[in-house]
Amino acid sequence: MHPSKDLEPGFATRAIHAGDAGDPHGALTPPVHLTSTFTFDRVADGAARFAGEQPGHVYSRISNPTVDLLERRVASLEGGEAALATASGMGAITSLLWTLVAPGDEIIADEALYGCTYSFLHHGLARFGVRVRHIDLSDADRLARAIGPSTRVVYFETPANPTMRLVDVEAVSTIARRAGATVVVDNTYATPVLTRPIERGADYVVHSATKYLGGHGDLVAGLVVGPAEGMERVRLEGLKDLTGAVMAPLTAHLVMRGLKTLELRMQRHCQSAGRIATWLERQAGVARVHYPGLGSCPQRELAVRQMAGFGGMIAFELEGGLDAGVRFMDSLQLIRRAVSLGDAESLVQHPASMTHSTMTAEERARHGIAEGLIRLSVGLETPEDLVGDLDSALAASRLRAA
Repeated sequence: MHPSKDLEPGFATRAIHAGDAGDPHGALTPPVHLTSTFTFDRVADGAARFAGEQPGHVYSRISNPTVDLLERRVASLEGGEAALATASGMGAITSLLWTLVAPGDEIIADEALYGCTYSFLHHGLARFGVRVRHIDLSDADRLARAIGPSTRVVYFETPANPTMRLVDVEAVSTIARRAGATVVVDNTYATPVLTRPIERGADYVVHSATKYLGGHGDLVAGLVVGPAEGMERVRLEGLKDLTGAVMAPLTAHLVMRGLKTLELRMQRHCQSAGRIATWLERQAGVARVHYPGLGSCPQRELAVRQMAGFGGMIAFELEGGLDAGVRFMDSLQLIRRAVSLGDAESLVQHPASMTHSTMTAEERARHGIAEGLIRLSVGLETPEDLVGDLDSALAASRLRAA
C-alpha cells in the first residue's frame, strides 16, 4: 500500500485501501460478514476475548470484521486513532455524548445546529441533569468568557447546518483544552476531504455517513472518530450498553464503496456549488447567499485557512420570506425537494418546516435560521442544468409574487 516507507499514502489511496490486509481467498472487494456472533475453539479463547486479552470478535453488537475495516479506514482519513461506526448520524452523536457527560455536567454548543442534535441536547440530555448552553462559537472569545469548571463538552458544526457559519476549530480547541473540556466537531458538511478537525486540536469528530461519505442516498449510517482509549469506552458504554445503534455489515460495505470516490465527488460538489453560489448572488429576488467561498462571506479568510475547498452546501434567503421560498421550491423541476444532503442528486429543503421544525420560531430566530431560508445540497448533475432549473424557479416565484 505504501508508495514509500517514508511517505504516507495520499487521501484517495487511503480511502480505497486503508486497513485492508487482503482477503485470504484473493477477493478484490472485502467480504461482507453477515453474522451476529462468532465461535471460539476453546472456552479459554472466549474468556480471553471477553477480557480483552486476545484480539478477535465476540458479537456483532460490539464489533464485526466488515465494520471494523470501515472504522480503520475512516480513522485514517480523519487523522484519528480509532473510529466507531453506528446505525445513523444521531446514533454517533448520542453514543458519544451519553458516554462523555453525567448529571451536573455542562455542554456548551454553538447556536447553529442540526435540528435533531438540538432536540437531543434539550429533550434528551437536559432531562437527565445535563446543562446545555448555546453561544456563538464563531467568536472564540465568547467561549473563553463562558466556559467554566462544569463544562465537559464543547460541541459545534463547521460549516453549520443550515446557516453555513464557520467555527475556528484551532482557536476553540485551544480554549477548551485549557479548561479541561472535550471538543466534539460534526464534520458532516466538510468531510475529511476539506477539513480534518482532529488535526486542528479537536478531540472527537462525528459524521452522518448517510451524507457525503456514503454519497448515494441509499444508506443511513454514522461514525465517531477520536483517541483510541476514549473510543473503546464509547464502544463498550455508549454504543453497546446505552444506545445499541449498531451499524449493519452491509451498510459498512456500502459506505466503503462511497469512500472510494469521496475525493473526486467532493471536488465536483465544490466546483458546482461555487459556480451556483456566485450566480445566485446576482439574481433578482435573492436577498442573501451564505457560502464560505464567496468574496462577500465575512468568514472567507477562515474558510481559506481551515478548509481545502468550500463544500457543496449553499443556504440562501429569498426576498418575500417563507411564501417566496415555498413558491420557489414548488417550481423546481430537476432539483428534488427532500431532506438529507451530499447525494449525487441535488436536494433542496426548507429548514423552518423540515429539518429544524422541532425548534420554535423564536429558537430559530435566535439561532440565525430565517423563516425563508432555503438549503441547497448541490449534487453531481451538469452544472448548467442546475442553473437552468434554479433560474426558471426564481422567475416563476417572482412572477407569482407579482
